[in-house]
Amino acid sequence: MSRSIPRPSLPALEQKATWLSLLLLAVSLHVFEAALPSLGPWFKPGLANIATLLALVLLGPSAAAMLAVWRVIVGSFLIGTLLTPTFIISLAGGVAAAIAMLAAWRLLPGITLIGVSLIGALAHMTAQFVTVESLFIHQQALYYLLPPLLLLSVVTGWINGGLAAYIVSQLEESD
Repeated sequence: MSRSIPRPSLPALEQKATWLSLLLLAVSLHVFEAALPSLGPWFKPGLANIATLLALVLLGPSAAAMLAVWRVIVGSFLIGTLLTPTFIISLAGGVAAAIAMLAAWRLLPGITLIGVSLIGALAHMTAQFVTVESLFIHQQALYYLLPPLLLLSVVTGWINGGLAAYIVSQLEESD
């Protein structure tokens, strides 16, 4: 006797489709950023975090965390850096940013997407430096580069948070 698998509800399918769409956006931005010239060591504008912020608002914290991890895995696979030092550095930054953003979202009532993005950007850059120094370079002098790159992270985090907030406002208007 064969058992039929229950069909998922339309809202469940819509949620999965939204998550996959955000993953495709995040991976596309990850690949795009890999082609950009770098503003410094381990520094890119973090455009893929816009998709993580959107997932946080639209789908919740666990979907946003999964998106942050899968974006790095799939993006690294596509650009050929999977399981390389670049992948490890990117994954450390992505996971740290996701944890920091989720904590800020849950623990700081009234925080805006710009605030969440700023916290994520700072966590991302700091985690990358800690990872590079502890696993690859082993030179504490490396941390002299951290302050100017944190300043750049504040700028890009503010821009990305503003873009995510704008997209959310447009989506809310269209409902």
